[in-house]
Amino acid sequence: MDYRATLNLPQTDFKMKANLSQREPEFLKGWEEANLYARVQEQTADRPLYVLHDGPPYANGNIHMGHALNKILKDIILRAKRMAGFRCPYVPGWDCHGLPIELNVDKELGPKKREIGKLAFRGACRNYAGKWIKKQKEGFKRLAVLGDWDSPYLTIDFKYEASIAREFNRFLLSGAVTRSKKPVHWCSSCRTALAEAEVEYYDHTSPSIYVKFPVAEDLGAVIPALANEKVSAVIWTTTPWTLPANLAVAFHPDYPYVGVRVGDEVLILAEGLAEQALGAWGISDYEIIATFSAKLLEGKKCRHPFLERESLMVLAHYVTLDTGTGCVHTAPGHGREDYMTGINYNLPVLSPVGNDGRFTEEAGPYAGLFIFEANPQITADMAAQGSLIQETKISHSYPHCWRCKKPVIFRATEQWFISMEANDLRDKALAAIKDVKWIPQWGMERILGMVENRPDWCLSRQRAWGVPLTVVYCGECGEVLNDETIMDRITALFEKEGADAWFSHELADFIGTDAKCKKCGSTDFIKEEDILDVWFDSGVSYAAVLEARPELAAPADLYLEGSDQHRGWFQSALLASIGTRGIPPYKAVLTHGFVVDGQGKKMSKSIGNVIAPEEIIKKYGAEILRLWVASEDYRDDIKISDTILQQLADAYRKIRNTVRFILGNLYDFDPATDLVPDSEMDELDRWALYQFELLKMKVLKGYDGFEFHPVFHGLTNFCTVSMSALYLDVLKDRLYTLPANSRERRAAQSALYEIADGLTRLMAPVLTFMSAELWEFLPGRAQREDNVCVALFPALKPERVADKALAEKWDKVLRVRGELTKALEIARRDKVIGHSLEAEVVVAASGELGEFLAANWETLQSVAIVSRMELMGVLPEPGFVSSELPELSVLVRSARGEKCERCWLRSEALGSDVEHPSLCPRCTSVVVAI
Repeated sequence: MDYRATLNLPQTDFKMKANLSQREPEFLKGWEEANLYARVQEQTADRPLYVLHDGPPYANGNIHMGHALNKILKDIILRAKRMAGFRCPYVPGWDCHGLPIELNVDKELGPKKREIGKLAFRGACRNYAGKWIKKQKEGFKRLAVLGDWDSPYLTIDFKYEASIAREFNRFLLSGAVTRSKKPVHWCSSCRTALAEAEVEYYDHTSPSIYVKFPVAEDLGAVIPALANEKVSAVIWTTTPWTLPANLAVAFHPDYPYVGVRVGDEVLILAEGLAEQALGAWGISDYEIIATFSAKLLEGKKCRHPFLERESLMVLAHYVTLDTGTGCVHTAPGHGREDYMTGINYNLPVLSPVGNDGRFTEEAGPYAGLFIFEANPQITADMAAQGSLIQETKISHSYPHCWRCKKPVIFRATEQWFISMEANDLRDKALAAIKDVKWIPQWGMERILGMVENRPDWCLSRQRAWGVPLTVVYCGECGEVLNDETIMDRITALFEKEGADAWFSHELADFIGTDAKCKKCGSTDFIKEEDILDVWFDSGVSYAAVLEARPELAAPADLYLEGSDQHRGWFQSALLASIGTRGIPPYKAVLTHGFVVDGQGKKMSKSIGNVIAPEEIIKKYGAEILRLWVASEDYRDDIKISDTILQQLADAYRKIRNTVRFILGNLYDFDPATDLVPDSEMDELDRWALYQFELLKMKVLKGYDGFEFHPVFHGLTNFCTVSMSALYLDVLKDRLYTLPANSRERRAAQSALYEIADGLTRLMAPVLTFMSAELWEFLPGRAQREDNVCVALFPALKPERVADKALAEKWDKVLRVRGELTKALEIARRDKVIGHSLEAEVVVAASGELGEFLAANWETLQSVAIVSRMELMGVLPEPGFVSSELPELSVLVRSARGEKCERCWLRSEALGSDVEHPSLCPRCTSVVVAI
């Protein structure tokens, strides 16, 4: 007789095959056809609101691993928040203006660019952005990111462009916007000013020169020892090209300075740097003839080393003793600190450099030369005139353009700025930063330092693609035409026609025909042609999106981007919101690191270590990418490689196999009728639920604290160790061989059902595809939410973890089981047994352990998975002696009796029933009762 039919073998249609790259698109198609996002929003409408505001990626190029990391992190958080009981709309967005798009359109148009007007060019930029928005959107949707993809926010939408103009005009009305000539980062290649966030720092080799500035007057009246001496102040610089703009030499007011006689001249140096500098020049024969305060030099004059001009000797606290000479070359047109010194001493802002990086006529003999190309000519001329002491090379960190990667310069030009001091913007921003929750905590210190030291916000860009600075100013006196009626007119036109209206309409369409300057009465006005810094575009998204869309709210609960956005979006949004609302736009800010290869190297096309999300999805599926995001501590740089992905695929497979087994054993279980309460369960079942309760606590804490690697490790360890390697392995005998409706089997199924239902919920924010399929196959479908996306996390049951006695007992039982398993492995290796069911085990234990085993012998037998066990005081022959539990020894022998055809246990009583001679007594009783 075939007794297989009498076994309760697993049955399920839940396949969950490994071909994720083929099966995932089927899920995505179904979700899109069902309009899943709208259904989720409808079914969670009565929950409290949680807003994660999407920082807009740039609409330029295919998505990369940084995009994937960022979007998946956001999706995990929002799914987890929904399951924690919140309503979580997600409105994705795109940043669509700016230089990268403009430059790419330049390349596409080629010579045609010169033939088309500004409006046609802007139209080409708009089309270019639209093309990449479409492509990137499909890439993000493929990652199973749930959001309002049919109605994202775009900075090129007319209403958004109107919001940008409206928010800028608020600053304008408040008096915070100024126009002045001050030094800003300037890219000579892109020919535009750059924001702080658009500057990257790379190593750069520059000339390092020491130059004499001859003192133009006798210093004997203030420093007697220097009377009638040939005196020079010595400066050090790595930018010879800025020397044509020199107007001063700065000294620290509190440092002592010395006059050092070298041959027939005296050099002025800071006392703390004199020995170091002279040694570097190879000068050993010198004499210090005077020590004095730099305050005695203030207001005195030097002669420029190669131009017919004088340089003022000034005092400045930014002078340091880190390197150089303590005498600092000062060019107000080419440095922030230099500029402030120039203001203090009423110096002109001289910047003899054009937009293209070439010297103007103000640079004298160097006019027409590109600044970096002029460096050797300038140093050669100074060497010929005797003012150059030394020239070497230095490698140092130097600012470069984020787009073209070429070195940038500080150059004074007429620009529009938001003042950091007007309306106490800096102080208010610093105070607000401390009211925000920063994750990780070091983010607060980072942005505090940046805001403390940042200059005024340079708003203007000398480009074509963007939202214009909606400024009208008097052509006679420069006074800005600040009028709310005019500003409302601008906003209305932008809402109707977009920012192109600024260029397509005549000035009169904005200001009318009777506008007059309030300062001088002139009717001659100029419409500004520069565009706004794109960081302002994205920075005001709290107004254009959070305040504008009814399903959202401001301030957001969370902003989440890469750690570089402390310089970028986090800061621009903060300043814009503080400047117009007085509050930060976010309650919390979370930052993540950057994606690197398996060796920790930055991904680079030149190195050849770039991995595209599309490649990973084709090979492994998006689910493995999501698992990768959850498995790493994203606060640091995140490694990815084929080895790492393969390991994650193995972990995924183990989780899948665990839930497949559980589902297969629930095929005949109905929670409405078959559920067994905890009080009627076996201890092993209650232990499993105890372990599951610990998992729930760990996972929910991880989700709540935005720490997902403990979630990943918790789920993986629970499935592979607590379940597959122990509980499920032990449970097979009870599930397969006992009567289908027996209390013992239904109790096991009750525990499995609760674990399966809870595991599905706990994994859902990360493993979206697996959890969605599991949800369809779980028993009791009518009693649950129709979709796991709107389900809640499993409720905590703290009473389960309160049973410490159960936990301690089973901890000891399982330690003993672990030692039995080692003894069985040795016996298997030595060919004493094959499967563990072929074994008979004799256990000897002394002391407290012996007493414990005697009292819990049936429990140990239930988890050993062997045919027979016996407890003795001493083993009848040598066996395995535990190193972990020295008082325990184990003897493994081949079990006596024959193998039961049904349960596979060896039994000496086989054949005792003539009708079922191949069954053991236990199986015989079950079969007879069927």
